[in-house]
Amino acid sequence: MKIKNIVSLSLICFVFGNLSAQNPWPKPTETAKPWTRWWWMGNAVNEKGLDKQLTTLNQAGFGGVEIVPIYGTKGFENQYINYLSPEWMKMLQFTTNKAKSLNMGVDMSVGTGWPIGGPQVNEQDAATKMIVQKYMISSGEKFAEKIILKDEKKKNLKTIKLDIVTAYNEKNEPVVLTDKVNADGALNWKPTSGKWIIYAVFAGKTLQKVKRAAPGGEGYTLDHFSPEATKDYLKTFDKAFGNSNYGIRSFFNDSYEVYNADWTPDFLNEFKKRRGYNLSPYIKYLVSNEENEIAGRVKSDYRETLSELILNNFTKDFTHWAHSKNSKNTNQAHGSPGNLLDLYAAVDIPESETFGSSIFEIPGLKRDTADIQKSDMPDFNMLKLASSAANVTGKKLTSNETFTWLTEHFKTSWSQTKPEVEQVFLSGINHVFYHGTTYTPADVPFPGWLFYASVNFVPENSLWPHLKGLNSYIERTQSVLQSGKSDNELLMYWPIYDQWANPKGKEVTFKVHNVEKWLQPTPMYENLNKLSKMGYSLDMISDKMIGESKPENQKIQVSEDGSTYQVLIIPELTYLPESTLKNILDLAQNGAAIIFQNEPKDIPGNFEVEKRRAQLKSLWNQIQFQNQAVNLKTASFGKGKIILSSDIAKALEYLKIEREKLTDTGLKFVRRQFDGGKYYYIVNHTSKEINQNIPLNFVGKQVILMNPENGDFGLAEIQNNSVRVQLKSGESLIIKASENINSSISKWKYVEKTDFPINLNQNWQLTFKEGGPELPKSRKLKKLEPWTNFSEDIATQSFSGTGVYTTTLNLNKKNADDYLLKFDKLYESAKVIVNGQEAGIVWSIPFEINIGKYLKKGKNTIQIEVCSLMANRIRYMDQNKIQWRNYHEINFVNINYKPFDASNWKVQPSGLDGEIKLIPIHYSK
Repeated sequence: MKIKNIVSLSLICFVFGNLSAQNPWPKPTETAKPWTRWWWMGNAVNEKGLDKQLTTLNQAGFGGVEIVPIYGTKGFENQYINYLSPEWMKMLQFTTNKAKSLNMGVDMSVGTGWPIGGPQVNEQDAATKMIVQKYMISSGEKFAEKIILKDEKKKNLKTIKLDIVTAYNEKNEPVVLTDKVNADGALNWKPTSGKWIIYAVFAGKTLQKVKRAAPGGEGYTLDHFSPEATKDYLKTFDKAFGNSNYGIRSFFNDSYEVYNADWTPDFLNEFKKRRGYNLSPYIKYLVSNEENEIAGRVKSDYRETLSELILNNFTKDFTHWAHSKNSKNTNQAHGSPGNLLDLYAAVDIPESETFGSSIFEIPGLKRDTADIQKSDMPDFNMLKLASSAANVTGKKLTSNETFTWLTEHFKTSWSQTKPEVEQVFLSGINHVFYHGTTYTPADVPFPGWLFYASVNFVPENSLWPHLKGLNSYIERTQSVLQSGKSDNELLMYWPIYDQWANPKGKEVTFKVHNVEKWLQPTPMYENLNKLSKMGYSLDMISDKMIGESKPENQKIQVSEDGSTYQVLIIPELTYLPESTLKNILDLAQNGAAIIFQNEPKDIPGNFEVEKRRAQLKSLWNQIQFQNQAVNLKTASFGKGKIILSSDIAKALEYLKIEREKLTDTGLKFVRRQFDGGKYYYIVNHTSKEINQNIPLNFVGKQVILMNPENGDFGLAEIQNNSVRVQLKSGESLIIKASENINSSISKWKYVEKTDFPINLNQNWQLTFKEGGPELPKSRKLKKLEPWTNFSEDIATQSFSGTGVYTTTLNLNKKNADDYLLKFDKLYESAKVIVNGQEAGIVWSIPFEINIGKYLKKGKNTIQIEVCSLMANRIRYMDQNKIQWRNYHEINFVNINYKPFDASNWKVQPSGLDGEIKLIPIHYSK
């Protein structure tokens, strides 16, 4: 027992550095560690394989798994287990029991593949769409046609229902004829004059099936707008789970990718109840391509109704159901036609996702345009929608499906993942899920089972031995970002009615993949970018949230557990509901500060338009603005202030809202508050080194610098509310500013000067430790170079794994405070061992590590264990027609969704290249 405790303590020490009672790092938890999506291919899992993989994941630093069953592998059909069957539930119970013994958590998807659906979704509960048919009729004519569905694929469906029949004359005057149609489709109506167009709307079915479904999970996609469909769907889980949650922490719902679902059987009644009028006389404006004011108003009401239905009939019901199981729920709201802020806020853990690769200015960061998605790039403000909902409503965790399609298969290094995940953290997200890990039986050879859209966080990955470096970095960072509360000072209203009022199209979905249409062209987006670069911290807020807000000591707070904000900003907009304006003025009346970028022009929707317009105007006229300066009008309103200016930065300056000037250097940050202080997580994504004092709005009585890469910490130098920071391009830092003084902490080690570097350009020995398809022969090197340079040796061209470079260094004197080992080119990561002692893992830019405490005067042995990409071994397998991808359904595709083939790839450089320097360092005293 003592030995076990010593091992556990040493592991914690590795992650969090010195474990003294005065350690400034928050206590590590399972959610601080990264989690991974865990695909069960074909559900072909067994206890031996589950035990082995969970243990391996735990040793690599994972805090939990998210089970998502998907399609299976050919040849293993006899091992498939039907989803939610007694045998499947037995495997789930084994998984959660094993995870608990490892202090890991387990989440699971409420379905297989995506979007949710399955065999329990009958025709009635399946995703529903409008099917519109038009007919012509003139006065004096007998209407001989039957108003029945013509679609041969759908006409035999039992649930097809005729919902609306409305005729329009040449003056666009409507006559609702729905009750004039017999059961056989005959129309009992003749016009007395003119020509008429009849619009018939059927409640049909999309017939979409679950994508990438696992055995036992195949079937129709769910109707997310129907409470009956949601209830029926979850009954299957009630039957399987009984009164237990089987140890599931959170039930997960993937992004809404339901295509053409724009109706539900009870839509007409719901519309009238929520919007105040009957849709039938206006159906032409909804289903036609006319672009006029009435069409925009009707479509706005239609889209708002869809939003309320998915919120109230699916999302909230999903949350209540998870709570009935004593579990939480996680939901990816994006992709849906609902207000994303409200949908994210309605669950326990809002989850966003990243897809594709971002552009960073970090020198040396690999980004081959041939190996990335051409159209998709993660959008920072899209990520902030999920974290905003969490911050405003007081959710502790915001999660993210991270690294989806980051690069082409087998070509992602851990150094490429670091700035991507840092961008996720900077957006306010604090609970990342890797995309991801595939369950593989123990006897399946390299590369194991793989999912087609992921970075392969699998033990078979040749980079796996160094994954602990990335995972430890994320654990330390998330331990801070999960502490206290978000500390953003500004709220930005999302003018969603400007989106909904667009007369073009019908359904409006807010997807990760179409932000260039609905997010990026908006004034809100422009403001978010501009203010963030200036050093302001923002969250977004919805109409519903504004209605739930209350002033708190001249600040705005939506929920008791949520953050408080200094200012509410209403960006440039056209449409604002009169009810929202009233709620905004109530906030101002009670002490809040409000900034309008322009006067709202109109109310949305088609109900009592003139009456509501007059109410909007009357409310606005209550504000008595005074000219303060050019483009700046102000008004005292009750206890609060209202500013009108197109220049929001100017308005914030007038209100004396301080920005964080550290962003003037190019640094990015996110800020958290805790009792007695604040955390700043700061990242250098610029191309230059930052070595200067940076100003902070809060320094308290003591500032501690904390390095999330290695756990080091120390007291910062402070001068006039600024903190001395040294950050190279690609590095990050956590600043803990506190009113409490910790006298046991030593000073931070600032580099004062460096001596002339020692070039390690002597002979090296290269050996190979592990990997395949076979280990190349050892060789002596006169200079450092990648093992892939030896093109005459076929084994080096196809090898993926670990190569060990070894040399000796004679240190005549050791008179520096420390020594920095700096790599010129590293393909792709390295463990450094000095005189038999592990100095650490080099996995991110800048590729360097301090090794001074391991060096001695005289002879020193330096070993560098380099891990390479999987790419060269996969290339070899494809060139030699070795079967490794043999899956049902989509099988395996490349980043452009074409059949995957690596046989024509260039050999990827592997190992060390250029110079390695040992730089003597002197710290300031």
